[in-house]
Amino acid sequence: MNLQPVQERIAKLAEQRLAALDVADDRLAEAMHYALMNGGKRLRPFLIYATMDALNTPQALADSAAVALEMIHSYSLVHDDLPAMDDDDLRRGKPTCHIAFDEATAILAGDALLNGAYEVLAAGQEVSPQQRLELITVLGRAAGSAGMVGGQAIDILHVGKELTLEQLERMHLHKTGALIRVAVQMGAICAGASDQQTINALDTYARAVGLAFQVQDDILDIEGDTAVLGKQQGADEALNKPTYPALLGLEGARKKAADLVEEAVTSLSGLPGDTSTLEALARYIISRDH
Repeated sequence: MNLQPVQERIAKLAEQRLAALDVADDRLAEAMHYALMNGGKRLRPFLIYATMDALNTPQALADSAAVALEMIHSYSLVHDDLPAMDDDDLRRGKPTCHIAFDEATAILAGDALLNGAYEVLAAGQEVSPQQRLELITVLGRAAGSAGMVGGQAIDILHVGKELTLEQLERMHLHKTGALIRVAVQMGAICAGASDQQTINALDTYARAVGLAFQVQDDILDIEGDTAVLGKQQGADEALNKPTYPALLGLEGARKKAADLVEEAVTSLSGLPGDTSTLEALARYIISRDH
């Protein structure tokens, strides 16, 4: 699966949208740029565009949504890496934002990317005002206390504690899964999807892919190579975080990921457009090495 065209597209669009923001301080602007343009896979924008393909809709209608979602994801990584959170020194093979700049600047850069994302969505002219309102609403929910931030809170509160498989799944449906699910949801909104069966099928896909992504992350934390991962291998284990391999064993975790991918792919049958990219992405999720 070739992510490069989307990576190049998002790089160009992100540069444009960042330049359009009225950032009051040059160092803050530099830190925001560093965090957003730091070599990410751009899986979430890729998911938005692939959803547009599956609904027979031009990808360009989702450009602002794709950039906004990547800004939210990048902000979350900046804050996730902070000493008060996961305390990581590496992200995508480079010094994390608080190492490259300083802790206060990293916090503010994350805050600015978070708020800038909604500014980008509100200003986007590709879709109707009603669609923009829907995009802002679903992204706010997915990124906030009902989604990613809520999942992060659960994660922090349970470091060093035992979780059941059901509790672990609940945590990751919020922490990692929320932004993956909302990527598909945002693609459907940009495409003007209204058929409930189609919306439900896409959500089933996104939920399964979001969990599979986290299972594979947990596996890579044990088996991956720091140079390939772009972050410290074994970080979760060192922090005694609850993971799928810890509960299921490595082979059990691999089977869990494979079963989730099959669930995701099966859910796509009956969609009107080209679902091959969504299918390829689901399979890539558990074959990736970083």
